[in-house]
Amino acid sequence: MDRKNRMAARRFLLPLALYAIGCSHPTAVQQPLPPSQAPHFVRWAGSSPPQFSSIGALSGPVSGRPLLAASLSSLSLDEYSVAFWAVRGQQRSVQINYLSSTGDTSSPFLRLTTTDPAYVPGIGDLAPGDSVLITVSVDPVNIKVSLEPTGLLFGEPGQLLVSYGGADGDLNGDGVVDDVDASIESQLLGLWYREGQDSTWTRIPASQSLLDKSFTSELPHFSEYAVSW
Repeated sequence: MDRKNRMAARRFLLPLALYAIGCSHPTAVQQPLPPSQAPHFVRWAGSSPPQFSSIGALSGPVSGRPLLAASLSSLSLDEYSVAFWAVRGQQRSVQINYLSSTGDTSSPFLRLTTTDPAYVPGIGDLAPGDSVLITVSVDPVNIKVSLEPTGLLFGEPGQLLVSYGGADGDLNGDGVVDDVDASIESQLLGLWYREGQDSTWTRIPASQSLLDKSFTSELPHFSEYAVSW
């Protein structure tokens, strides 16, 4: 191919490349896995589901008032789910702690902070001061959570911290903590998401703290998230 044709080809391919980048998911960092393949989920340690408690969750039943702010208080986790009101223009957060598999220590598992919920599916745009009920559901087997309402969009992204310390170091689930787990933690482990039950899992950008055994990520919207490799 001569120089003139090469330049023409480049001019044709560049807009296609920019279009592909613009259409990609804002949080995705790699191609999603095929539908038949899921990542290796990190599991909670122990033979029974861990015990949880929460800080910043609603302390009573929620009435049918989807845009009315409510006070926040402490609450024991009920059926692995907690709820709190996120208000546009105000910082609101919820924290979930877990009891260690030996039952002698309590540590943070999840912390979700929001300041700018902007759009709620089925309701529309939120004005400053409006609020939306957010529900966080914890998987009792895998270190995985669901954030609802699915499709909730933020102006300024929310921040999610998820700890994998509850696996007690056994990241591949073989019952032994060894160099293989250390290699998984340092080279493979990450935070993944999917839009719904019929969607594929995709890894998203997240900062890892080896000291705290956690990942922190900014969320432009809600879906399902898991610590996986």
